[in-house]
Amino acid sequence: MNQSSNHRSKGPVRRRRQVALALALGCMLGASAQATAQTVTPPATPDKITPPQGNSAFAVGHARGTQGYTCLPTAVGATTASWTVNAARPEATLFQSFYGRPFQIITHFLSPNTNPNKLAPDPLPFGNVTWQSSLDSSKVWAQLANSIPAGSDPSCPNGGSISCVLLQAIGSQHGPSGGTALSKTTYIQRLNTEGGSAPADGCTVSGDVNKQALVPYTADYYFYTTGPK
Repeated sequence: MNQSSNHRSKGPVRRRRQVALALALGCMLGASAQATAQTVTPPATPDKITPPQGNSAFAVGHARGTQGYTCLPTAVGATTASWTVNAARPEATLFQSFYGRPFQIITHFLSPNTNPNKLAPDPLPFGNVTWQSSLDSSKVWAQLANSIPAGSDPSCPNGGSISCVLLQAIGSQHGPSGGTALSKTTYIQRLNTEGGSAPADGCTVSGDVNKQALVPYTADYYFYTTGPK
């Protein structure tokens, strides 16, 4: 009798948990959809890092990440060394505020460009900087178009940080279910950078060669398109 009663009492509890889980998942998906369908007003930027006319911003993500550096000789056979950007080590997570709390919308990393467009270099490098939607797994690959030094403009105010840049899409891919949250991207701006510059020491002589460093940074990434938002 007790075992039967316990079994029956567990049923409603299990169902309530399933309903709560479904509601939580629905809220997360709704929040992610809202985060990637934003009304975006980017700041004024210098012509060098402003997308061409006809492109409009459709999303912005506030990034927390690291920029990688490798200690390399300053020249062939040199006894001196300096920090060099490690192209294989850009890593960041992009967030949007949802009810006052950060909500992940995009990840930023390096990966092979599996769907290059006509602007992609030939041959392709082993990897290109990549942004992937946390909502539908769509991707965009991009390459540097231009940059300005940090501290040189109100859109890039923090001197001594990594540069602010304009990147052009060189490939994109829909998500596995056909999602286009990021595959419609034409240009990306990295603005308002803070941190991320090469370390001030630790790489001066040949004995330091091959040391690596990951330097934290924050930035705002704006995504542009010429198509529907």
